[in-house]
Amino acid sequence: MRYDGRVALVTGGASGIGEAIVRLVVREGGSVVIADRQAELGQALAHALGAAAVFAAADVADEADVAAAVDLAVARYGRLDLMCNNAGFAGPDLPIAETPLREYDRVMAALLRGVFAGIKHAARVMIPAGRGGAIVNTSSVAGVQGGLGCHIYTTAKHGVIGLTRSAASELGRYGIRVNCVAPGGVPTPMGALFVTGDASRVDVVAERQAERSPLGRAATPDDIAEAVAYLGSDGGSFVNGQTLVVDAGALTSPPRVPARGVPSNPVRTGP
Repeated sequence: MRYDGRVALVTGGASGIGEAIVRLVVREGGSVVIADRQAELGQALAHALGAAAVFAAADVADEADVAAAVDLAVARYGRLDLMCNNAGFAGPDLPIAETPLREYDRVMAALLRGVFAGIKHAARVMIPAGRGGAIVNTSSVAGVQGGLGCHIYTTAKHGVIGLTRSAASELGRYGIRVNCVAPGGVPTPMGALFVTGDASRVDVVAERQAERSPLGRAATPDDIAEAVAYLGSDGGSFVNGQTLVVDAGALTSPPRVPARGVPSNPVRTGP
């Protein structure tokens, strides 16, 4: 029960990786604020989890929404121990010469400025509370290596890693650890939309990723949630300013050749 008596806030917590983080924290004894734009999904998840969860309608591109979600955690549960800045989307997959800068501003507002706002407002309540805390940001393998995602997405996810390191250097003195997870491809609707153009084809993404994976299987949202739970728990109490890549070793391995002897088709790792 790593989160017994602790309180987390998960942005983008209504579905995908965020939902897996929410469910894991509750299973481990914690309480969670689910902050998301997807009101129907978020409210249904909070209802299913009972008193341990509450939904906050929030667009992380709006600082006021982020601040309100943090304040809700403190008002409802009395504290904030873990801030997961996880919300995001892939953005347009266009050649850089054809990418409108309005799209750059829209994607960066959510993927990087939203993370900045999450760190800012978590620190706002964690520092005076004097109990320390943990902040875990979601980057991507596209934030570690180029060519694995859309230009704007890649830019933002590199920025998340830099911001993580910078914030960790300041907040560590207050006992607040700031770390980052960098998932590889995860078969979620968002990943399916990025890879195939159809959010419903999660099965196709899972099959392709299993073929390419050095471990012979596709990732699940729970794999990423476990990494977040480690970084946010006492088990990671001496880990600060780090990026944990969760991709089965794909960045360090060539594509695996399936047993039938035909090399798998290249597929982008995705968000």
